[in-house]
Amino acid sequence: MSKTKILWVDDEIELLKPHILFLEQKGYDVTAANSGVEALDLLKDNHFEIIFLDEQMPGIDGLETLSRIKRLSPAVPVVMITKSEEENIMEEAIGQQITDYIIKPVNPNQILLSLKKILQKKELVSEKTNLSYQQEFQKISMDISMISSYEEWADLYQKLVYWELKMDQLKDSQMYEILQGQLQEANRAFFRFISKNYEDWFEEEEEAPLMSHQLLRKKVFPKIKGSTLLIVIDNLRYDQWRVIAPMINDYYRVDEEILYYSILPTATQYARNSIFGGLMPLELKKHYPQWWKDDSDEGGKNLHEADFLEAQIRRLRLDLKTNYIKILNYQFGQKIISQFSRFKNYDLNVVVYNFVDMLSHAKTEMDIIKELASNDKAYRSLTKSWFQNSPLFEIIKLAAENQMKLMITTDHGTINVKRPTKVIGDKEASLNLRYKTGRSLTYEKKDVYAVEKPEKIKLPSVSINSPFIFAKEDYFFVYPNNYNYFVEHFMNTYQHGGISLQEMIIPFVELSPR
Repeated sequence: MSKTKILWVDDEIELLKPHILFLEQKGYDVTAANSGVEALDLLKDNHFEIIFLDEQMPGIDGLETLSRIKRLSPAVPVVMITKSEEENIMEEAIGQQITDYIIKPVNPNQILLSLKKILQKKELVSEKTNLSYQQEFQKISMDISMISSYEEWADLYQKLVYWELKMDQLKDSQMYEILQGQLQEANRAFFRFISKNYEDWFEEEEEAPLMSHQLLRKKVFPKIKGSTLLIVIDNLRYDQWRVIAPMINDYYRVDEEILYYSILPTATQYARNSIFGGLMPLELKKHYPQWWKDDSDEGGKNLHEADFLEAQIRRLRLDLKTNYIKILNYQFGQKIISQFSRFKNYDLNVVVYNFVDMLSHAKTEMDIIKELASNDKAYRSLTKSWFQNSPLFEIIKLAAENQMKLMITTDHGTINVKRPTKVIGDKEASLNLRYKTGRSLTYEKKDVYAVEKPEKIKLPSVSINSPFIFAKEDYFFVYPNNYNYFVEHFMNTYQHGGISLQEMIIPFVELSPR
């Protein structure tokens, strides 16, 4: 095994010979430099895994040397060694990304401890995470087989996402695959749970979870305070929320974070219309036929969200002035930023942001996105990068500056589909890959939750004898015609509309400005 190469920079390096010998006896390869200039020359021609740097040196001092080191080798860990504990010096060093610091006089054990802390950190974290997950594995498996309530499923999904995010930091692909297997096992059991209980939720509402059509009435309207901003990020999964949440924490503190259930189908035209209309799709079609469109109807299915929102407010006899905005692209997002001052004129500002939905559909159509979001870990990373540089983040910052209350949610999640299942239907059948409705559907019964009478789950029938079928786990529907082509085209893409933890159990967060 090759030795760890250390560069030690100090204008009194001769006095540190005993320390260097100590490290060499421990198996490290130490190169000495007695000035910043010499250190930078060495760094141009050599690779070092860690640098010990004296803060007070003649010529170019430690902080200037540090700045130049970071330009040459941004990733190399640097430990600052200093006689001074002055706050401004340490702040400047930390600002330039030192990894650790040691106060003189230095003893060999301090150096060794710093080395181990830095060089073995990833291995130690990986080892501890793997051990913790192994200890948790059996309990999660038992929970999966024993769960009998929607609350327990939300708790379990939260736990699985926690471990997914922990595993994202590790290189141990074997342990990650074990976790993915456990998530798949959970989705099998969750499908059975939904198939057994979903219809009952509409007969006994007190036994049901919070769902799409109740969200505004129960969670948003009662909490409006001053000018409030509600952001609905289409297609945002709970794991994606968890990766963008830390960025928002600099501007807002979380008052409440819950997981609620998307209605079936977990698709925008059903779930989001239900959120804004405050009713299930069957009732929306009955009361507002001029705004509702079935799958087989021509035209956009979500063109009347603002109308549904105003109708719900009138039904509840609320005195609220609302502002509804749907952002479909970057340019329009920038325009909204420039007009943000008018948000203060409304009690409730609703911003629907469609980026994550566009990303999931783009993954289906564009090879470059398929590469960038090849799996859930990459999908989370891409979501984080997008959000960090998005107009949406700028809107949130402006809301914080204006001391506006903030709420963030979504209409449904999405799942990476892996397994095709054949379906046959007439030309009027819906096109979604995770649910179908229409006459004369033929399908693999074991792969779906079938509802012969859609009114039982508060969905409108497209026509007589038009059931709804929902794909389970990570299955997707494919017609027999050109079967192999469509399997290849849609395999490993993100879809929604069916039954999985990722699609149905989704976040709602209430926040206050810091």
